[in-house]
Amino acid sequence: MKYKIIFGSIWLGFILYAFIFAPPDQPDTFTLIQNLSTGNWTGINPLIIALFNIMGIWPLIYSCVLFMDGRGQKIPAWPFVTLSFGVGAFAILPYLAFRQPNPQFLGKKSGLIKVLDSRITGVLLTLGASILVGYGLTQGNWGDFIQQWQTSRFIHVMSLDFCLLSLLFPALLGDDMARRGMTNSVIFWGVSLVPLFGPLFYLITRIPLNEMEPLTTSESSDLSVQN
Repeated sequence: MKYKIIFGSIWLGFILYAFIFAPPDQPDTFTLIQNLSTGNWTGINPLIIALFNIMGIWPLIYSCVLFMDGRGQKIPAWPFVTLSFGVGAFAILPYLAFRQPNPQFLGKKSGLIKVLDSRITGVLLTLGASILVGYGLTQGNWGDFIQQWQTSRFIHVMSLDFCLLSLLFPALLGDDMARRGMTNSVIFWGVSLVPLFGPLFYLITRIPLNEMEPLTTSESSDLSVQN
């Protein structure tokens, strides 16, 4: 219940801030989003291009833990993952509020989970993120970015969304490590404290999931008697 209140409060607070206290929308916001989405990047600050595309990598990073976590939840993870490609943390926070602790993975891995569990997926996401970060840092204009951050709701909220997704990942990390038998707290804090590349490093180095068949009714009864 405590975590439901915390994540629910953050979600409501983020919504209120984004629509009431953040800088106003600019007249060219829709055109900017359209150009960023279609690859028409002429005249756009590379820092904004990089950030926009990294916000497409974050949902893939979350997918690599959420689909495993959702296997044991009362609510499915896929609607929240799907929405996160468009609205980022606005979709992840409700899932965190409704989910229950889930340190086990039961049943067979589906084709999708096998792909998301693969280290190759982590390597590809890391390569993509590294290219984008390198491009933004070496080609971008920080003065222009700060000015747009101060005056554009889209840029302002997207930047905060990146920060929030970085801060929220540890809420899922502990259970994902437990499902893999990983108990090293140094790994947990190392991954948690390094934005973006911490979670990417984890996806590359984590132990693959073991498939575990759920207990039958008789097995559960026998276990209860033994205990």
